[in-house]
Amino acid sequence: MKTRTEKDSLGTIELPADALYGAQTARAIRNFPISGMRAHPALIRAIAAIKMAAAEANRDLGTVTAERANAIMAAAKEILDGKHHDQFVVDVFQAGAGVSFHMNTNEVIANRANQILGARLGSYEKVHPNDHVNYGQSTNDVFPTAMRLSALLALEDLYPVLKSLAATFAKKAGEFDHVLKSGRTHMQDATPIRLGQEFAAYGLAIAHACRTISRTSASLRELGLGGSAVGTGLNTHPQYRALAIQNLSTLTRQPLCPAPDMRYAMQSCAPMADLSASLRTLALEVIRISNDLRLLASGPNTGLNEIQLPALQPGSSIMPGKVNPVLAELAAMVAFQVIGNDTAIGYAVQAGQLELNVMMPTITYNTLQSIQILTNMLREFDERCIAGITANEDRCAFYAESTVSLATALNPYIGYAKAAELVKESIASGKGILSLAREKELLTDEQITEILDPQKMTEPRETI
Repeated sequence: MKTRTEKDSLGTIELPADALYGAQTARAIRNFPISGMRAHPALIRAIAAIKMAAAEANRDLGTVTAERANAIMAAAKEILDGKHHDQFVVDVFQAGAGVSFHMNTNEVIANRANQILGARLGSYEKVHPNDHVNYGQSTNDVFPTAMRLSALLALEDLYPVLKSLAATFAKKAGEFDHVLKSGRTHMQDATPIRLGQEFAAYGLAIAHACRTISRTSASLRELGLGGSAVGTGLNTHPQYRALAIQNLSTLTRQPLCPAPDMRYAMQSCAPMADLSASLRTLALEVIRISNDLRLLASGPNTGLNEIQLPALQPGSSIMPGKVNPVLAELAAMVAFQVIGNDTAIGYAVQAGQLELNVMMPTITYNTLQSIQILTNMLREFDERCIAGITANEDRCAFYAESTVSLATALNPYIGYAKAAELVKESIASGKGILSLAREKELLTDEQITEILDPQKMTEPRETI
């Protein structure tokens, strides 16, 4: 492999001749061979947008020459458009505060800008990573900004998936609205409910989680960009902060604004904890719903078997014909990972000291992973599982008429005491509540028909 030699404050180092990154990135590759995982594309796009917005502000304020700033902007735009992502080679587990990833960015943009201006890689003759690409900036204000912005960008992919999933549950609620079944509380028989009502509640849970995520992410829009090293704005133009954030907002089409206090935006990662907590809540709801679906579909001969999930693959290497609820199982496993990520984020958020939280790389990695795996999993869960669910109406009707809690609906007709006696006899004999009531002539056929009406059984109404 052809190499070139670069020099930084620690001395010289060899790196690939055609690499867009430079000496500090090469050292980070050697220092942090930890996971083999690299920066999320949303983080790369976010920091490229920051560099582009900063270069534009510095150009307009006259702190970086137009030639240099335009080349920096052109290089950053290429990265924003998806090019050169293979040059972001620093492991996600790296030096604190994201210094290595930040310098990886500065070096890639500087080298590409030098190419645009006709200079050779590694020379930094025209554009320097620190002096020009990073002018008026610090890792300490850039990385917190990139962390927040990358989360906002990643969420743009999650929201449509959540809205679609909620809509699919609502559609199923309509399809199943006429299907009467037994409710269950404490895993025991309860009064009847419509299958559509259960699915409507699932859809509302997802919609509410989506709104919560959107609400908690709002504080991520307050940025500390321009705070420089410790939030004082050292080495920045007085107008730089407002102009750079305005440029960034326009570029990303995100409503961004300066934080009311730059020190707060650099010291505190609480907005990331808020977002992670809302993702955790979504994960908890997904686990609950996926568990319900697995119970409702259990069987087919020895379980509830009230619904059928789409058959996606054979379920056993030894039992012929077995089909498992694979996407419901997947949903739970992904949600478990999100809960684990939230724990890691929580520990990292409280670990800041004084003017900076140096644990931001792990906060960023875990947040973006949570968003990505939720987005991908819920898309498949929606399209390949929920959309294909069908109801076993005969089974649901059998359970609706078999539940001992059906006696609750008889109270207005025969009174609590007689209803309680029917429950005891039903459990002892195995006969249904309504069958016993008919045998004992406690109810007429007209009354039984009225009791079993799905709407009257499952909606508030005046009693006789």
